[in-house]
Amino acid sequence: MKKSTIGMIEDNKIIRDNITKFIAFHEEFEVVLSVGSVESFLYEININPNVEIDILLLDIGLPGISGLDALPQLLGWKPDLNVIILSTYEEEDMILRALCSGACSYISKKASLSEIVEAIRIVVGGGSYMSPSIAREIINHLMGGRVSKATILSERQKEILEKLVDGRSYQAISEELFISVETVRTHIKKMYKVLHVNNKTEAINLYLKGHIG
Repeated sequence: MKKSTIGMIEDNKIIRDNITKFIAFHEEFEVVLSVGSVESFLYEININPNVEIDILLLDIGLPGISGLDALPQLLGWKPDLNVIILSTYEEEDMILRALCSGACSYISKKASLSEIVEAIRIVVGGGSYMSPSIAREIINHLMGGRVSKATILSERQKEILEKLVDGRSYQAISEELFISVETVRTHIKKMYKVLHVNNKTEAINLYLKGHIG
């Protein structure tokens, strides 16, 4: 059985080593090149022009040339290269730019090692893979933003978020809205889940960027 050859560009050595070691456990794959920057990758393929890479796992936030900026050059080197973006970035504009620049798949770094391997298998089979959170952003874009984060927050949640943006404490919010502090906490927890954020700062950042309300 011919193995699918894998390359990886990821500046975090721990992440890079963990992923490549896990991929190497699977007999159908062979990791042939794993480096920390686009510049290192280009150097390696220049000194070894016979290297064969079927699938490249590519980070976006890299030192030097970013993953997004590197895509045209990488596909110029090998037009049929299957590039899987593996990134912490889940913003719609980043996802769309990567896909429009030639990436075939986009995986969140929140994905498990098993999910990454399954995504590679799907790409080997001729398909594309999107992490669920990424797919949601794409659907939102295709629907013209009609399913935006603003529309899926309840009126009370939006009201509480606006007060958080204004710097109100939970106690102050409870007094102004005539609800208990515990009810405020419950609304905020549900709001975080809907917005796919982990804390108040991330929720406020979404609001300030104009993604909510």
